[in-house]
Order: sequence, then C-alpha cells, then structure tokens
Amino acid sequence: MRHRFAHHVRSVLSKILLCRTPVLKERRYRCPQCDYRSVVYNSCTDRNCPECSGARRRDWLDGTSQLVLPGVNYFQVVFTLPDKLSPLVLGNRRELYNLLFLAAWRALNHFLRRNGKFQPAALMVLHTWNQRLEHHPHIHAVAPGGGPALEGDEWMTSKHPDPSYRKPYLVNVEELGRVFQRRFMYGLRRLVRQGELKLEGEWSKLHDPAELKRWCQELQTTDWNVYVEGPQHGQSKPAHVLKYLTRYLTGGPIGDTRILRDEDGWVQFLARSKDKGRPQRVEPVELRGTEFVRRWALHILPKGFIRSRRYGGYHTTKSQAYLQRCRELLPPDTVKIEEEPKTPPAGERTEPECPHCHVPLESISKTPRPSWKQVFEIEVYRSAAIYCPLLHLLRSRPP
Repeated sequence: MRHRFAHHVRSVLSKILLCRTPVLKERRYRCPQCDYRSVVYNSCTDRNCPECSGARRRDWLDGTSQLVLPGVNYFQVVFTLPDKLSPLVLGNRRELYNLLFLAAWRALNHFLRRNGKFQPAALMVLHTWNQRLEHHPHIHAVAPGGGPALEGDEWMTSKHPDPSYRKPYLVNVEELGRVFQRRFMYGLRRLVRQGELKLEGEWSKLHDPAELKRWCQELQTTDWNVYVEGPQHGQSKPAHVLKYLTRYLTGGPIGDTRILRDEDGWVQFLARSKDKGRPQRVEPVELRGTEFVRRWALHILPKGFIRSRRYGGYHTTKSQAYLQRCRELLPPDTVKIEEEPKTPPAGERTEPECPHCHVPLESISKTPRPSWKQVFEIEVYRSAAIYCPLLHLLRSRPP
C-alpha cells in the first residue's frame, strides 16, 4: 500500500534522504602533516533530520538554561489529550496544537496566581508520539515552584494546603486537570462554531450544534491525563532541569539505538510495553516498512510551527526583567551562579581530525549547499522513490 503524504511532509522526507550526500555539495579537508584528504558533505539542516539534531538541541539548551536559577524548585507538568481526539487533531494540527498550548498555559497560570500568589512562568514543549510512534499529543511544561509575589516585594513559594506536607508542591493535579479540560473544550467549541476546523467525513456531524454538544459531553467523561512531577530528592539541579526536554525538540520520534533490524520490508524496534498494572519492560515491536515511515511522518509538524514556547515570566519580552526581579528577591547565596560544563558557542563548527595524526584538518575548499529549488529539479531527485521504506533516514551516515 502506498501512503500519500502531504506536500510539506514529502518535502521534509526528501531533504532528509539527501542529507550528507553529494547532491548537497561538500567541504574538502587535508591533513597538514600526512596530506590525508577528507570530504564532508553538507547537511540538510531540517529540524526533523536525525543527522542534524545535535547542534539545534545544543543551541536551544544554551538559550534556555539562563531561565533556570539555583535555589528554586522546578516542576515538570504534562498535559495529555485523550486518544479519542487524535484523528481530529491530525486533520487540524496547527489549530489544535496551538489550542493545546493555550489551554495548558491558562490552566497553569490560573492556579499559580490563585493559590501560589506569585507571578507564574513556564517553558512548554510539544511532544506528539508515544513509544510505538503512534500519535499521542501532549505538552511537557517546566515551571518554577515560586516567584515574585503578585502584591508586595517578597518571594512566594507554592505551598500545600496541609501544613504537615513536606515535599515540594506546585498545584493540585486533579483540579488542574479539570481546568485544563474546560479550557480546551471551550476553545474547541469556539473553533468549530467559527468554521476554523476541517470537519470532513464522520467529523462533519459536528456542524450540527446539537451533535456538537452531545459529542463534547461524551468527550468530557473520558480521562484527561495531567500529572505533576516534582524535583528528585526534593531539590532541583539547574544543570539537569532542561536536558530532559531536548530529546523532543529535533531529530524525529525515534533514535538509532532503538532500531534493531530492517530486513525484507519489516522494521523491528524497541518500545515499552503497554501492560498496565505491571512493571514497565522493553519489548520488540515489528512493523512493515511503509507503516513505520507513515508513523514517523505523523510527527512532522506544520511548516513554521514552533514546538517550544515560553509563557508568563519566561516570555521573550519579559524574561530579562522577570529573572532580574527573581535574583533581587531570592537570598544572595541561592542565586550564586553554578559552574556549568563549557560548550562551544552556538553555531561554532568543529573541524574534523585526521584519523592518523589526530590533528585538526585544514579546509581546502567549501562548496555551499545549493538552494532546495535547484536540488529538487535535478534528475537524481525526480527518480527518488519517496514512498519506499525510508529506513536510511534514521541511520547514521559516515562523514
């Protein structure tokens, strides 16, 4: 069976297929000692490409690590949509992913302002897959458990209603889940009424107000999974708070280490079991190559869609003033800058080394990557089988 991908998806898959191949031209190097020669082909730089993900993740981590302050507890909050909504979301990704971000932030903002009495902030990242590469949209949010008071000049920390509760606390997760559900359903009904969603086939029934009301009531009875994870051992480590999220930013939904084999049109990879009530274990999952590529392509976001967003005090226009205010209100010993492992500046290229002399190679020539318009017009690309199992788009290619 051949799967017809959207034009944007075909474009992304095509770029990944050509990443680090002669079609994208090359950079040539030589060793100044033994005259060893090396050719490095240009990369596609697409955010979905497994080969081009390292630099993007590092740049994101460098840019967001400044938001995390020592001495503050940070919480991870996950907002998940029910599986019943998945087909509708796939047909309206941009609109409903945006709504997911908005509903999650408004629910979190509501509780931190009402119960915590401090200025909220959150860094949110969209994650669209599960271990088996199925569509499973949810938001991972990182939020501080304290902040500048809404009224007065003091630092406020979110506290549990029970004074005997000693662990770090953010919000009541059950109440947060109910507010998140109401916010999302309100926005969903508004989008349907305003005709901003594509409702085709079985979804066309939602144009009827009575049917829309019945469907929404039925959907609200299903589980909306929201949970809050506090800092391990009761204290956050700024160096580790954001690293967990970087794996979701670029490079696709599965890493090379999880793929076991690709033979005779079948792909086998590792995934956590679905058995509920039992300890989680890893088991092999086998899919046809075409189904594997179809699932992989489900997680290519709409063109220009932003996967990572900042809200509240972390918003780009407010972050500097917010962080400065936090440093002023926190005790001086808690905001002492911790030494982090130094990383190369964003965008800095590390030249390859000679495998014999172990010295940096000298650049001889650099041919810039041609424009995609030029690349897509060449005969090599026209003859490429876009619908074949694209397993090599997840395999490491030699430099």
